Amino acid sequence: MTWLITGGAGYIGAHVARAMAGAGERVVALDDLSTGVPTRLPEDIPLVRGSALDGDLLKRVLAEHSVTGVAHLAARKQVGESVTQPTRYYQENVSGLATLLEAVAEAGVRRFLFSSSAAVYGNPDVELITEDTPCAPVNPYGETKLAGEWLVRAAGRAHGIATVCLRYFNVAGTAAPELADTGVLNIVPMVFDRLTRGEVPRIFGDDHPTPDGTCVRDYIHVADLADAHVAAARRLTGGATGDLTVNIGRGEGVSVRELITLIGEVSGDRRPPLVEPRRPGDSPRAVASAELAARELGWTARRGVREMVESAWAGWRLHHGG
Repeated sequence: MTWLITGGAGYIGAHVARAMAGAGERVVALDDLSTGVPTRLPEDIPLVRGSALDGDLLKRVLAEHSVTGVAHLAARKQVGESVTQPTRYYQENVSGLATLLEAVAEAGVRRFLFSSSAAVYGNPDVELITEDTPCAPVNPYGETKLAGEWLVRAAGRAHGIATVCLRYFNVAGTAAPELADTGVLNIVPMVFDRLTRGEVPRIFGDDHPTPDGTCVRDYIHVADLADAHVAAARRLTGGATGDLTVNIGRGEGVSVRELITLIGEVSGDRRPPLVEPRRPGDSPRAVASAELAARELGWTARRGVREMVESAWAGWRLHHGG
């Protein structure tokens, strides 16, 4: 097997590439380097610079590296940006996927793994989100991920491609400091950024219908997420047919206040957070049911939230000082 990993130099993509290679798979990475960092990848993993929108390049890469499976992680993923630039998001996330699937079908590749998101669910009012929870995305990013799932399954049926869609919940942590998330888009690095600049963390709303009034989320260590990709790849190489869609989370909720308290313990900066008004559209609770992933992939998360925060803090200090 040779796996092409699109977005392979990204924060999540590099973890997946390393995990797949560590599991004995041959790996080639494709990344346009808009957010990817080449040094995240070891020298024995080839990196091709390019976009999923470049059909000719995709055909060359699939042929030259004798690719037999594709893990598609490349995508725009900022919710706020998707609201202001919806056409860009549909172009890169949906049109790019369509271009890739066309090349995959033409090359005779029969295994496809798609990076989806819990954003496809929107804001359901349920204790645990199962794969049967209705999908009702509330922003263009979530819409493109849901449309991507539809497209993956349709192409799979049309061309005999076995597919797996992984719906990520909130990803955090790092397997090594040099692989850390260098962006300031998710809650953990956002808190780190404020602490580094001498500011206190912010909580948006403490009057939600949750135990401490702050939003509750399901956090998954990026190394566990990478292991889930290995498990999904093994399912596909083991002769699985049809399609599978599973949540990737821990099945445990952590409130924003609990997370900020833990970050304070790890960083040594225990100043109380500033509470600001709720943000429109924030769901009070979004926690995965992880039962289907355990049953179908034989995978469960092994790392806790403290390990996520401690590893992320080590990575933050490496890249940002402190």
